[in-house]
Parts: sequence; structure tokens; C-alpha cells
Amino acid sequence: EWLAVPADLNALHEPMWAQDVRKDDAGELAIDGIPVSELKAQFGTPLFVMSESDFRARARSFKDAFDAAFADICGGVDVYYAGKSFLCTAVAAWVADEGLRLDTCSGGELAVAARAGIRGENLGLHGNNKSDAEINRALDMELGRIVVDSLDELERVAKIASGRGALAKVMLRLTPGVHAHTHEFIATAHEDQKFGLSMAEDSTGQAGLSAAEEAVAAAASYPSIELLGLHCHIGSQIFEPDGFELAAQKLLRFHAAMQEKYSIVMAELDLGGGYGIAYTPVDTPRPAAEIAQAMAAVVRSTCSELGITAPRISIEPGRAIV
Repeated sequence: EWLAVPADLNALHEPMWAQDVRKDDAGELAIDGIPVSELKAQFGTPLFVMSESDFRARARSFKDAFDAAFADICGGVDVYYAGKSFLCTAVAAWVADEGLRLDTCSGGELAVAARAGIRGENLGLHGNNKSDAEINRALDMELGRIVVDSLDELERVAKIASGRGALAKVMLRLTPGVHAHTHEFIATAHEDQKFGLSMAEDSTGQAGLSAAEEAVAAAASYPSIELLGLHCHIGSQIFEPDGFELAAQKLLRFHAAMQEKYSIVMAELDLGGGYGIAYTPVDTPRPAAEIAQAMAAVVRSTCSELGITAPRISIEPGRAIV
């Protein structure tokens, strides 16, 4: 169906384009009112063009929608723009201007963030193959969070921080076993995925103990680690909210159990990103407000059922903004 030839080959399917892309009366494409012929004359081709107004509007839509939906639950949401979707100095500056935080996954992206003047407390460092240099750079910049997705990496971060006399703020990335409605190659939270710590029992080889729980116990024991909370990312190109809802339920139950068992407080919970966008005319992305309301309802009811104070929620939209 998505390969069907459209009735008008030259028509613009609006959900697939930035909101300020139009055709003028002569049929020429214009971006933010600037004809592409002018852009070609000034910059040459091939040329990659971004609409600042569109980026900012999408960023605001996520921030406003999630803040409103979670206002009575945890006072709003921290929205981290996933820099891996596209990052340059200007984009990083727009992110900060719109009140979002920035999720990076390399030393290069940290350098871009620093060049844009973003404070370390508003940055996160992802990536499942962080170098010692990147971990040290994160500690130099006093990053708000380092997202860790293996026991080996947790030990390494703790050792590096200890050697510096520093405190590393850590989120643990878990795989909750949720199968999102997406293509199998871009699903990232199955039990057999390499990204994250499994929540399945016996995943460490020890009866009844999951890799996720072992990581929580280890993180709580390291003097050089401040365990902020838990993180998951269930995939990309997700159009239905039920996967996010199930992941939130599973993580909150685990969050509550770990807090009680190890007498700790984990103040944050990151539910990741992966919100679907329109690549073809048959793709139907959900509005940010609809996603936010569905997720907020689950977080509210699950926390009430468990009798716990809701942690501060964060999310990580990327291509849904860019």
C-alpha cells in the first residue's frame, strides 16, 4: 500500500514535510518562504536544509504536551532531544533555547554541546561502547547523567569516577521485554537485545536474580556512583502507545521493588523515545499530546496502585522533532 503510485506525483503530503515547506504558484518548492532555486544558487547542491521554525515548533510541542500531562504527577517532564537523530551547533542551541535537554552518545556530540554553551547538568551521555576518554569528559563537564547499559560499564564508570574523587550520576538502561509495534530490526527492548540490562530472572546465571537487579545492587554499593534511576528504550518508529504504557508499568514495578529491597531512592525514570514519524503517505504519527496523555495515565495509575511517589519522568524524542 505504501508503494502505491500517488494520484499527483508532485503533490506534497504534509505530514512527511516540515510545516513551512510549500509550493509557490509556479510549483517551485519553498522552505520557510525561500525558493529552493535561491538556496541552490547560494549554496550549491547537494544541499541539506533544515527549517528552524519547524524544529522549534516540534520541540515545543513535546515539551508543552508532556509538561501538561505530567504536571500533577511529577511536576512535568524532562525532554531530552536525542542528538543521534541529527546534531550540529545550531541545533544544540535551539534545543537549549526551547527548554529541552540534550542526549549525546559520543565525545564528538559532547563537544558540539559544549560549543553551543549547554550546561553539563542538562546533558546525558548514552552509548554502549563509551571510551574511558568519553567517560572522563562526561565527568569533566559534570554531566547530569551517564546512561549505563552493562555491568562491565557500570564497574568501569565507578572505577574512573573513584580515581578522580568524583561522583558519577548514573541511569541504568534496562530491557523490559516489551515488543513494540515496530520492525524487528529497530526494536531495542526484547530480552535478546544487546542494548541494556535484562529484567528477566536468571539472566545473570544466579537463580532468581536478573542482570538489572544485580546492576541496581552494584550501583547502590559504589561510593562513586549516584544512582538516579532507570531507563528504557523499546524501539523506533512506534505509532501505538501501548508499548510505551507496558514498559512504564514494568519499570515502575521494578523501580518500587528495588527501592524497597535495597532501601534506596531512585528519583528518575526515563521512558525513552522512538515516536513514529511519516516516511510514507500511509504512516500516521500520533500527536505528542495524545502520547503524553496515554503515558501519564499509566504512570499515575501504576504509582497509585504501588503506593509510591512518582519519579521524575524523562523522554527522548529524536526524529519526531528533527
